[in-house]
Amino acid sequence: MAAGGWRRAQLLPLLLALQLAAAAPAALPLVVNTWAFGKATETAWRVLQMGGSELDAVEKGCGQCEIDQCDGSVGYGGSPDESGETTLDAMIMDGNTMEVGAVADLRHVKNAIGVARKVIEHTKHTLLVGESASLFAVRMGFPYEELTTQKSLSVYSRWLNQSCQPNYWKNVVPDSSKSCGPYKKAEKVICEEDWTISQRRISVHNHDTIGMIVIGESGTIASGTSTNGAVHKIPGRVGDSPIAGAGAYADSTAGGAAATGDGDIMMRFLPSYQAVEYMRMGTDPTVACQKVISRIQKYAPKFFGGVICANATGSYGAACNKIPGFTQFHFMFPIFRGRKCRVQFQPFSDGLFLLKM
Repeated sequence: MAAGGWRRAQLLPLLLALQLAAAAPAALPLVVNTWAFGKATETAWRVLQMGGSELDAVEKGCGQCEIDQCDGSVGYGGSPDESGETTLDAMIMDGNTMEVGAVADLRHVKNAIGVARKVIEHTKHTLLVGESASLFAVRMGFPYEELTTQKSLSVYSRWLNQSCQPNYWKNVVPDSSKSCGPYKKAEKVICEEDWTISQRRISVHNHDTIGMIVIGESGTIASGTSTNGAVHKIPGRVGDSPIAGAGAYADSTAGGAAATGDGDIMMRFLPSYQAVEYMRMGTDPTVACQKVISRIQKYAPKFFGGVICANATGSYGAACNKIPGFTQFHFMFPIFRGRKCRVQFQPFSDGLFLLKM
């Protein structure tokens, strides 16, 4: 079904369908991912149906978003940094072995989550970064390509013409809220809470990481993320997406989780790891998601972010922080019709509690 079909679906019948589904036992296998990236969900599901592993499904599902340049926030040609370059972050995690492969600040290679998978398969490391990660990717057979497009260049040019607004600098001269750099540190440091700066200057529409959880019929769990990061970020910035326990986490004995939003804040709380630990203690997935969001809210009441959670039996849920400009958290999951699977678009708008299955 096309994305427009999901968006045209009436909310009342959809909620009824969810209530009926909630009364039934959770079904495996399961694919769930952040945002309305339905083609990614379909791709991951198809991999499972064809006999692929949970890691295969996460890699191909998130990789589909890299190809499709989902929302301009995943893959090449989006979110140029303040030098005009697009760089990529990704991770993938095996919930059986607890192995993680991740890349950050990846340049000139489009398939970031594919490279992350190679980190698991061909190294004893967990995270590779920057140009060295690109060189590793080329050695693994990935093509060296340009990640900049005409669209990303136009975004960058428009930003320059707006005196480099918004940006991520503080306590510098010249005044970063009024002009471009190069900046130098200010003599006097003004203490200002990070979430205040983020909320005032940075749009909620430039953090749309794809985070995915896949649970196979046997209960094996894998998770992963892929993003091109925050638009206009300072070169070298790495967010939560490639950090195990922050962007995503998987443990086949407990569950999986993935986060999306303001990575500079969310990564400080390891929300995906914490959500899995709550589920390990028997907490319902929706409540686990809500608890980690509430934990961040204590320090950053107006941060932008959401979390999806699924436990080892296939029950799942989600939660977000409701702020101006972010009143709906969209995520994708399969609806079963007999032996067939249909991906459905699901918006929620009432704060933290979003779905309980």
